Amino acid sequence: MSRLSNLFDQQKNKVLNVYCTAGYPKLQSTLEVMQSVQKHGANIIELGMPYSDPLADGEVIQQSSQIALENGMTISILFDQLKEMRKTIHIPVVLMGYLNPILQFGIEEFCKNAKEVGIDGLILPDLPLFEFEQQYGNLFKKYGLDFIFLVTPETKVDRILKLDSVSAGFLYAVSSSATTGKDTDFNKVAHYLQKLQGLSLKNPLLVGFGIKDKASFEAVNQYAQGAIIGSAYIKALSKGNSIEETTQNFLKQVLG
Repeated sequence: MSRLSNLFDQQKNKVLNVYCTAGYPKLQSTLEVMQSVQKHGANIIELGMPYSDPLADGEVIQQSSQIALENGMTISILFDQLKEMRKTIHIPVVLMGYLNPILQFGIEEFCKNAKEVGIDGLILPDLPLFEFEQQYGNLFKKYGLDFIFLVTPETKVDRILKLDSVSAGFLYAVSSSATTGKDTDFNKVAHYLQKLQGLSLKNPLLVGFGIKDKASFEAVNQYAQGAIIGSAYIKALSKGNSIEETTQNFLKQVLG
């Protein structure tokens, strides 16, 4: 079983996936942030690979990406930083990014490196289902990388079921059709999440976009196995001096 499968096998609800941007706030911050996030209660780390045109990301994550790129972060440097990752990081790690930089790096080389450093899965919002099925799905499987698709409130039921059938690890339910970091009224999205809950999906469901505190975390956990927090954590990091202290305080107020 993969680390993600093991996690969801052992923990049926309140799974917390925390997003952080590689190379932010400083180029060499990547592992320090990951270790701190793990130490203070995250169950999954979603590590963003900075890109100059991150379509699904809101202003906060875009800004962190820009800073990381200015710091000099590249995919090569990231893999270098992650070489010793599994000596200290024991929870699942998922890379989130966009297709273009990966194609430039070389997609098989990317998958090979990801497997070698101990990456568990990939989220690539701009990879179409057709290309996944025709070109890349078997490659990800060859290197043991779970591929996670996103669904939104606008995704039709038959497509949700199709995306669920080809996803592995978990299914990423976007709480609204906005970009990340927007405030979300979870009373309004309850109907959508109830619909997903009623579909008998193959994969566990994690809800992202707009989750920022204990109230929003608890709200989505009524309908899903857990939640993804990104922008709120990045915002906290941008204001704090100490990664350790900022992470501890932030996750304490999410998890209680």
